[in-house]
Amino acid sequence: MEDSIITGLIAERNEAGLQAAREKYGKYVETVVGNVLSDVSDAEECVNDVFLGAWDAVPRALPSNLKFFLAKLAREKAIDRLRSNSAQKRGGKVSFVPEEELDKALSGSVVSDRIESAELTELITNFLRGLEGQERNVFIRRYWYFDAIEDIAQRYGFGKSKVKMMLKRMRDRLAAYLKKEGY
Repeated sequence: MEDSIITGLIAERNEAGLQAAREKYGKYVETVVGNVLSDVSDAEECVNDVFLGAWDAVPRALPSNLKFFLAKLAREKAIDRLRSNSAQKRGGKVSFVPEEELDKALSGSVVSDRIESAELTELITNFLRGLEGQERNVFIRRYWYFDAIEDIAQRYGFGKSKVKMMLKRMRDRLAAYLKKEGY
């Protein structure tokens, strides 16, 4: 089923649209959530929250790309769950989110708060377009899909230290680029 039909059904509050979205993108959403959350029950609940969030959000604004809309919701929900589980007052372990690497590289600015900015999104997109294929893929695997360093190294046949160094250099270049552009 076409995404426009699915979002139209959801906007009309027809549950068939939500079911179609789950059938078409359920595994993709599970992967995005699973890359952030290691607990299976948390991940399953988070996936349900993603589709509930889509159900609530779609009538207000129809997404132009359903897959990326769901991925963004999945990342947000999973990060929120991870932070909630990691809260010190709940006795959880503090978990590291790759997004925090970017926050540190950008002089403490909160990327997650500013990523909504169309201008910042455009700048990061332009920066990524300027990277070579493998560099861009490594960056995206780490900061969009939240792949572990070990997984990225294995995927591209690199050592872990090479991946870490690539990411550090790209973060530094991104910080310099954004600073040059006024961020």
